[in-house]
Amino acid sequence: MSVSAFEHPFLSGLVGDDETEQLFSAKAEIDAMLAFETGLAKAQASCGVIPAEAAERITAAVQTFEPDMAGLRNGTARDGVVVAELVKQLRAAVNQQAGGGEAAKHVHFGATSQDVIDTALMIRLKQACSLFVERLAALETAFDEIDRAFGGRTLMGHTRMQAAIPITVSDRIRAWKEPLTRHRQRLDTFSEAGFAVQFGGAAGSLEKFGDKAAEVRKALAWELFLTDAPQWHSQRDRLTEFANILTMISGSLGKLGQDVALLALMGGEMQLAGGGGSSAMAHKQNPVAAEVLVSLARFNAVQLSGMQQSMVHEQERSGAAWTLEWLILPPVVIATGAALRLAAELAGNVRSMGKG
Repeated sequence: MSVSAFEHPFLSGLVGDDETEQLFSAKAEIDAMLAFETGLAKAQASCGVIPAEAAERITAAVQTFEPDMAGLRNGTARDGVVVAELVKQLRAAVNQQAGGGEAAKHVHFGATSQDVIDTALMIRLKQACSLFVERLAALETAFDEIDRAFGGRTLMGHTRMQAAIPITVSDRIRAWKEPLTRHRQRLDTFSEAGFAVQFGGAAGSLEKFGDKAAEVRKALAWELFLTDAPQWHSQRDRLTEFANILTMISGSLGKLGQDVALLALMGGEMQLAGGGGSSAMAHKQNPVAAEVLVSLARFNAVQLSGMQQSMVHEQERSGAAWTLEWLILPPVVIATGAALRLAAELAGNVRSMGKG
C-alpha cells in the first residue's frame, strides 16, 4: 500500500492521472537532471568555458548512463539532496570512457545542487503546463458542444441552496466554462516567462564564471528551452504562483462537480452515462466523478497554504522550506491533472440537460 492516494494500487484509479504522474516519476526527474548537466556542458563549451571535446564526452556518457538507484537513495539520506551522488556517478561514467578523465572534471562545473533540482522541476512543470492547456481547451470545446445541444433548455436556478427562478442551460454552462478560459489564459501568460532556468552556483553569484556568468546562463536556458532569468534560489514566488493557478483550476472544476452532484440529487434535469454502482443498492448510480472533483478542489486549496509557507527561505538557501515544497507541489500538480481528466469524462457523459 502506498502512503499517497495518487500512487495507491487502486485509489489512483479514482484520484490519479497517469500522464501527469509520469512527470514526477524517478525516471522523469533523473532524465531532467541529466538534461541540465548535458545542457550545462554544451552551454559552457559554446561560451569557451570548457573544451568542446569535454562537452561531447559528457553528452555521450549521459546517453548510456544508468544510475545506481540504491546509491542515489543512500546519497539523498546522507546529503539531503540527490545531486551530489548523481554527479559522482556521472563523473565515474565519463571517466570510464577512453580519455574521459579530463572531461569528468568538467561535469557540473560551477553549478550547485539547487540549480540541478530546480531546473529539472521547471522542465517538467513546463510539460505539465502544456498538457493542462490542451486539456482546458478540450474541456471548453466539450462545454460548447453541450451548449449547442441543450443550451436553450430550462433549468431551475438556485441561490443559497434554494429554488430561485428559471435559467437556461447556457447560463449554467457559462458559469462552468468562463473561469476555465481565464485559467488557460493565465497558464499561457505564466509560460511566457515563468519557467525560468535556475543557475546561480554555490550562493547565487556564479562566482566561477566571472564576466561570462550571464552569457553561460543564457546559453543554458536556450539549451533547455527555458526562460533566462537571474538566479532565484530563495525566491519561490514563481512556483507558488503556478500552484495558485492550478488550485484555481481545480477549484473551478470542484464547482462543476458540486453542481453536477446536486443536479443528480434533484433528478430530472440532467442525465449522465456511466456513474458508480453501489455494493448494497443495485438501483443506484452514484456521481463519482463529480464527487471526486469536489474532493480534489478542497485538497489543493489546503496544499496552497503549504506552498505559501514554503516561500520562507532564509538567506540564500533553505533546506527546510525547500523540502516542504517537494512534499507539497507534486501532489498539487497531479491532483490538477486528475481533476481535468475527470471533468473531461464527466462532460463526455452528459446525455441530456435541462427541460423543454
